[in-house]
Amino acid sequence: MQYQTPYNNFPQGENYMNHGGHEIFDLHEVLDCAINVLDQFMMFRPFVQDQELLDILDRQYNFTLFHYNLTVECFATGQKPSHETGTYMIRNLSQPIYGIKPTQPKKPNQSLAEVKDAGICAHMLGLIKSHASLLTMTSVEVTNPAVRRVLASQVQQFIEMAYEIFLYQNRNAYYQVPRLEFSDMQKMLNSYVPAQGMPQMPPNNRPSLH
Repeated sequence: MQYQTPYNNFPQGENYMNHGGHEIFDLHEVLDCAINVLDQFMMFRPFVQDQELLDILDRQYNFTLFHYNLTVECFATGQKPSHETGTYMIRNLSQPIYGIKPTQPKKPNQSLAEVKDAGICAHMLGLIKSHASLLTMTSVEVTNPAVRRVLASQVQQFIEMAYEIFLYQNRNAYYQVPRLEFSDMQKMLNSYVPAQGMPQMPPNNRPSLH
């Protein structure tokens, strides 16, 4: 009697043969996350008041949509996509502002009339950070080399997008950055020193095969 392995039950050359099972579930999560980012950015748009924030939202929406489509194509074919992944450029690159100044305490909105830019950009930052983290975790476990590269190449771009939102928040005092006292900062900065020389690694105790 002839026994068949599980692989014999799949037609050779089909696209799903280019992916591992775990990878399939991970990619569904990545694509669902991208859809969530896109849908929520669309819902945020009518509430945005500041033109600079609107520009950030639109550019990041378009960039995310392009890479969503690219990932869908690569995932479906298991092959290199028809376009290269893009590079996201921060339009208004500024130096972070350090220090805390007084602001009004925060509280939940009581109605949609209270939705402001400060809250919208905070939601945007959370979405982009979550997607950057998911892309990173997924790309290290993807078996298909083309899909892995498409995901990995997006990680730095979504980090840049998150940093752009942070800089906008920081300029408008929505995201303030405290600093330690000078003496505390010096102590923390000098808490580590480089390793000197070559470490003395212990011998490996695995029995020799010879």
